[in-house]
Amino acid sequence: MSAGVGQPFEALASGNSIKKALCIGLMSGTSLDGVDGVLLDLAGPGVHVLAQASLPFEPTFRAELLSLNIASYNELHRAALAGNRIAAAYAQVVHQLIQQAQNLDLNATDVLAIGAHGQTVRHQPQRWSEAAMGAGYTLQLNNPALLAELTGITVVADFRSRDVAAGGQGAPLVPAFHQQVFSQPGVTVAVLNLGGIANLSVLPGQASDPVLGFDCGPGNALMDAWCLQQTGQPFDQGGAWAASGQCLPDLLARLLDEPYFSQPLPKSTGRDLFNSDWLQDKLQGFTNAPAQDVQATLTELTASACADCISSYAKESKRLIVCGGGAFNHHLLQRLQAHLAGIPVSTSDQDGLPPLEVEAAAFAWLAYQTMHHKPGNLPSVTGAAGRRILGAIYPA
Repeated sequence: MSAGVGQPFEALASGNSIKKALCIGLMSGTSLDGVDGVLLDLAGPGVHVLAQASLPFEPTFRAELLSLNIASYNELHRAALAGNRIAAAYAQVVHQLIQQAQNLDLNATDVLAIGAHGQTVRHQPQRWSEAAMGAGYTLQLNNPALLAELTGITVVADFRSRDVAAGGQGAPLVPAFHQQVFSQPGVTVAVLNLGGIANLSVLPGQASDPVLGFDCGPGNALMDAWCLQQTGQPFDQGGAWAASGQCLPDLLARLLDEPYFSQPLPKSTGRDLFNSDWLQDKLQGFTNAPAQDVQATLTELTASACADCISSYAKESKRLIVCGGGAFNHHLLQRLQAHLAGIPVSTSDQDGLPPLEVEAAAFAWLAYQTMHHKPGNLPSVTGAAGRRILGAIYPA
């Protein structure tokens, strides 16, 4: 049974003193490639990664998660089993992190909490009907009670639902963390997370100005899906396959003719929209196009959509920091830089946080916020009615 965030933290801690401000963050994103985990020390200014671990999803489990993204047979039962399996995978990553931490004379009892994002399989924050007494929702598969049982550490989960309940998108939640670690006084900085979906954070140089953040559209999701279908490889290593092809202007125009791209802020999206069915519909009439040309066009779609967002909302940025798996797609970064000639593009490891650790670190930070009764959302990003303490707490 989860403890509500309104319950005093002292009661949740059961009288045990917290030796360090250590939190674990676990992230399995829309790329569906596996679990990334970090152990963070948040005791002082900034964030300090003490350990990092990852665990790939088996191809059959990845396929199951993809199938649960759409209405399918017996999905409630299958979703529950998938949630259990995700919790078990999360626990494996936690044990890896604790093993590494033992070299630093730390153990599980030193960890304040685990922030467990879960695996998003539905994201419908805008489907609201007053007549039906309904509201939008977002659904992440997980079993945080099982994770707490397997690790013996307090778990914070279901971060997005409270923001949605307050009228927000529930996503993206990482801009608040980006503000903590990447903002620079007097300088506007843009941060682009290239996961399955691409999301942008615009960090103003003046503290009085609001942070902006939203989903730009597809990140790696469509590129990965096409690469797997055509080559059997889960992703285009370094973007080399796309670089061998030519962008198809007519196909690119059709891909960009998607109403989501012109929607006003706040907005968020996911595989509910940008999935293989969406792509197959757009590919009608291009069945004879070389596969590598389609891949080049999908890469250009991501680069163009993200660059348009930066030009519209972050044109004063002095730099673009890229994180997520897409940071390793060299061809994609080159295309981004070509669109943004006046804004230097670099990856987050130049700022001391490797690209694959940023999102997991964000959920460690969000767990820390929750455990200290501090809000984790930004209404300027999600459109929520106000700042809210996010997540439900499952005591150790």
